Amino acid sequence: MTAVVDKPPVRERPPSRWAAPPRPVWEEEPGRAGVVGKGLVLTLACLGILFPLWIVIVTSLSSRRTIDRAGGLVIVPKGITFVAYRELLSGGQVTRAAVISVLVTLVGTLFSMAVSVLCAYGLSRIGTLGHRWLLMFLLATMFFSAGLIPTYLLVQSLGLMDSYLALILPSAVSVFNILVLRGFFMGISQELTDSARIDGAGDFRILWQIVMPLSRAVLAVITLFYAVGYWSAWFNASLYLNDQDKMPLQNVMIQLVQKQQAPVGLGQAIKTGELSGLAVQMAVMVMALLPVTVLSPFVQKHFRKGMLTGAVKG
Repeated sequence: MTAVVDKPPVRERPPSRWAAPPRPVWEEEPGRAGVVGKGLVLTLACLGILFPLWIVIVTSLSSRRTIDRAGGLVIVPKGITFVAYRELLSGGQVTRAAVISVLVTLVGTLFSMAVSVLCAYGLSRIGTLGHRWLLMFLLATMFFSAGLIPTYLLVQSLGLMDSYLALILPSAVSVFNILVLRGFFMGISQELTDSARIDGAGDFRILWQIVMPLSRAVLAVITLFYAVGYWSAWFNASLYLNDQDKMPLQNVMIQLVQKQQAPVGLGQAIKTGELSGLAVQMAVMVMALLPVTVLSPFVQKHFRKGMLTGAVKG
């Protein structure tokens, strides 16, 4: 009889620390065709965005002779002149409209952020008085609204016609922004606020010294949303303002594009041939796009941390 010799158990080799962990198919690295395809799609998307901006900027910097030769919009620059910008910023309706837009944007953004932060912080404290009913009321306003005519009658009855407050109060609060802020505030550790409350801090001090410093990302994103909304708004001004001297920049730009009315000083320069009306229109568009274009890169890094985290936790 042959003796049965027990073989020692085979030990499995531990996985290498450098081995890539298994991951789903859709997370695998793309092949060469996929990389080329993605690069081509992104390149075309960037060109589709940048090419119209290039045309607007080049046309605004072109002389009347260059625009006439091109038959309209200029693609290839031939001589650069800042006559349109000099005339726009030399005083008059456009300069006044730009100052009005800046002031309305600053005041409106500060007011909207103050109301939104206070409301979101109160709604993030579950168990407070009327918490659920107030939250349901705000959610209902996202799906049901009174309409344009009741809103106009309300603004008229409050005596806000032909007033700058009519550009701020009707659109001062966004329920969506409040919900995003609320979701982010609810993700802050409860132990931090409880320890501060034990030390004698009140709600306003907790909000100012603990919650808001930890929420810089979402606050930056929501601030940009409100600022862009106020800067780009034109409908409220067209409804509630009758004085042309109080019109913001967006409404003046619409008048120039539609050629309804040329600002004082520019009209004479256009008639004498010193300035092209198309160059003025493009220059006003550049002025309207400039603040958003300058501020967006500084807030871009907060979008993922602020927007997505607040939305998921909400």
